[in-house]
Amino acid sequence: MENSNGSSEYGFILVGFSDRPKLELVLFIVNFILYTVAVLGNSTIILVCILDSRLHTPMYFFLANLSFLDLCFSTSCIPQMLVNLWGPDKTISYAGCVVQLFSFLSVGSIECILLAVMAYDRYAAVCKPLHYLVIMHPQLCLRLVAVAWGSGLVNAIVMSPLTMTLPRCGRLRINHFLCEMPALIKMACVDARAVEMLAFTFAILIVLLPLVLILLSYGYITAAVLKIKSAAGRWKAFNTCSSHLTVVSLFYGSIIYMYMQPGNSSSQDQGKFLTLFYNLVTPMLNPLIYTLRNKEVKGALKKVLGRQQ
Repeated sequence: MENSNGSSEYGFILVGFSDRPKLELVLFIVNFILYTVAVLGNSTIILVCILDSRLHTPMYFFLANLSFLDLCFSTSCIPQMLVNLWGPDKTISYAGCVVQLFSFLSVGSIECILLAVMAYDRYAAVCKPLHYLVIMHPQLCLRLVAVAWGSGLVNAIVMSPLTMTLPRCGRLRINHFLCEMPALIKMACVDARAVEMLAFTFAILIVLLPLVLILLSYGYITAAVLKIKSAAGRWKAFNTCSSHLTVVSLFYGSIIYMYMQPGNSSSQDQGKFLTLFYNLVTPMLNPLIYTLRNKEVKGALKKVLGRQQ
């Protein structure tokens, strides 16, 4: 039995990579390993940021939030994808699809804005070092994180119902491995240009605007670093920001390509792999980037693991 908008009591069929059965087992193994690393890495970052008092600073408060979002981001769809890759069953319930879409939209949006907040934090640390703790006081940090969460939730609250209630005339096959907004919009049997344009408008506000703020912050940071006379001082300032800049490049590079195109004109296969990249590879790399390049985090890890001498 189908309801009015074209979903069934069994939900939807996630096509995923079923057109390439030989690839599914390889993807299952690779994605299972990457997801395990992502969960362990981000959980460890959160743990050390909570347990080590030396990391109770604005930078690590934001980093712990980023790790939590990465955990939610990957967990919103990777377990379901692994189930679908493992066996012949490719279905997802209607409720599961709604939860997945809402989680994906909200967490992705929150992370975009949080990365801009972290860029402002790095700007304050490099350009206003003597006033850093005054500028980035705990109340401001909480407010900035609240703005990020609030904005992301608004995006999901608006776009999720609009996307899910589009008439689909019995179409149940989602040509993706998750209930992603562009793939769901493409299934509509009515003109969905208004929904696409609203999604594009939200993308400008939630993706492009934070990116502009990030670029402005790093423009000021670059100018400040160039004024530092000593090579050691310049390297220290660069090292302070390099991890965050790497994470921003990985996340925004893929997500802008996917969502800042009206109608999502990229090829379907390319879209699947790009989604997999920013939904799994980036969350897996983020803890490694921050751990390998950060002496304070490595020191905290040693202390938590009982290896501090």
